Amino acid sequence: MISPVLASSHNDPDGTAVFERMESNVRTYCRTFPAVFDRAKGAMLYDEAGRGYVDFFAGAGALNYGHNPDFIKQRLIDHLLSDRMVQGLDLHSGAKRDFFERFEATILEPRGLDYKIQLCGPTGASAVEAAIKLARRVTGRSNIASFTGGWHGMSNGCLAVTGNRAHRAAAGAPLDSATFFPFEDGPYRLADSLGYITHLFEDPNSGLDLPAAIILETVQAEGGVYLASPEWLRGLRALCDRFGVLMIVDDVQVGCGRTGSFFSFESAGIVPDLVCLSKSIGGYGLPMAIVLMKRALDQWEPGDHTGTFRGNQLAFVAATAALELWGQQRFAAELARRAAKLEAQLRAIVAARPKLALRGRGFIWAIDFAEAGGPAAAAAAGRRAFEKGLLIERCGRDDVALKILPPITIDDEALRLGCAILSEAV
Repeated sequence: MISPVLASSHNDPDGTAVFERMESNVRTYCRTFPAVFDRAKGAMLYDEAGRGYVDFFAGAGALNYGHNPDFIKQRLIDHLLSDRMVQGLDLHSGAKRDFFERFEATILEPRGLDYKIQLCGPTGASAVEAAIKLARRVTGRSNIASFTGGWHGMSNGCLAVTGNRAHRAAAGAPLDSATFFPFEDGPYRLADSLGYITHLFEDPNSGLDLPAAIILETVQAEGGVYLASPEWLRGLRALCDRFGVLMIVDDVQVGCGRTGSFFSFESAGIVPDLVCLSKSIGGYGLPMAIVLMKRALDQWEPGDHTGTFRGNQLAFVAATAALELWGQQRFAAELARRAAKLEAQLRAIVAARPKLALRGRGFIWAIDFAEAGGPAAAAAAGRRAFEKGLLIERCGRDDVALKILPPITIDDEALRLGCAILSEAV
């Protein structure tokens, strides 16, 4: 007798019925990209029918180095074949030591940064939660300041400092101990947001309790790819120093080379007190999240903040291999060349369509349809792009923009093909 499950598969030629039957309604990306994917390499994905798609989505920024990069894959294979640890909680291991040493030598020391590393696990939200918790512990204050348009994760602590009302409502509980300030850029910008924040900090009758920390993305990714200027960031850093407020930079999506430099804040010449990294820090799309903290801020007692998956040894191996790229002299030059090529092609697309707006830097850009049909037009362009073989997601208020997020290692042909499809779609 054939089971109901096997029987149903005979009437399911595209192999998707099981997802509708078994997977929660909370799923999202598979609705935007309705295919069953099978293989992936570089900047390309292939579905079970063998059709190729250029990837301008990159696992929401978790695949900065592309799919299955050979130089990382072989390290993982070697690690597995030698029966080394895969899960190690926070035990010492050779893989963790290699990662720490490589990160210090390749990323921190050349930039004059002196951070300690807290391993969190396994998502960006885990890092944000830890940073907020530590800031409260260090300062003795509870309030956290955030910015309009900011997006920091889906756990309740992260939602409290996330601006999106729909996501906040899904928490099902009050989200408090957070104050929102206007971001420098955005569709509802204030002429002098930094001046406004300064006024609130200076006025003892403003009604604002000084926050433990200000958390921000220097490039608001989900918020619509709005960029804080270097001058504004330096002013905010000085304000934080003046009033003893910690600065937390959430570099989960726009770190690890996404803006053209390893950290998104490098061009501003600032040093945050705490930095949250996840997504592409794992090198191969493997779960990994860390908080970088100035040494004086490491006021944890052992066990104050724990988690089972802080010891993902495969992520350490992949992350170490990825960091080796940043130690290669030619890598920075190639990164700049590819970023310039991407920007030039995107500017050409928008120049031919004056109602579209373009914003971005490095390998994160948005094409905004606010004056060109709004969210409906952006959605239609996204669907058309997928039909023609391009993965691209939307962002911004009401998803009014297409977010371009290719791997930072994308080859010239995939970049050309992806931009050609994007041009047709918009």
